[in-house]
Parts: sequence; structure tokens; C-alpha cells
Amino acid sequence: MDNPEYKHLLGKALDAQRGGIDAWSVQSTGEKVAVALALNRADWLAEMGYTLVEAIDRTGPEWVALLPRVERELRQSN
Repeated sequence: MDNPEYKHLLGKALDAQRGGIDAWSVQSTGEKVAVALALNRADWLAEMGYTLVEAIDRTGPEWVALLPRVERELRQSN
């Protein structure tokens, strides 16, 4: 069974991948930071005032550990 946190993060990332910045902008700050990392959108992070290092720190170890899997899934969904 998939981790509920993985499903949540993947869903938010898929929303942003499909809907762009408009879909991303309505997410919570934590979701936006993690999703921007998953989508490799340093420009979105910069818009929020985050460096990559700050974004990783803000995302926290649980979601950071999920990011490679989420990113692979996003690539496959294209």
C-alpha cells in the first residue's frame, strides 16, 4: 500500500504539472515548496523567496525522502 503522504504529495505535484502556476499557487506553503522541488521549478521557489537549500529544509525529511519517487512518477506521466 502506498504511503498516504506520498499520494498527497504526488497529487499536488500532478495538479501543478497539469495546471501550472495557477494550480500551484493555491496550495499551502509547505506543499508549494515541496511541489516546486519535485517539478524542478527553482523559479517558483525564488518567487516565494526560497533558495533551494531553504526549500529542502522547509520540506522536511519525510517529504524530501519521497521527492525522488514523486519526480520519477511525474516524468512517467508526461
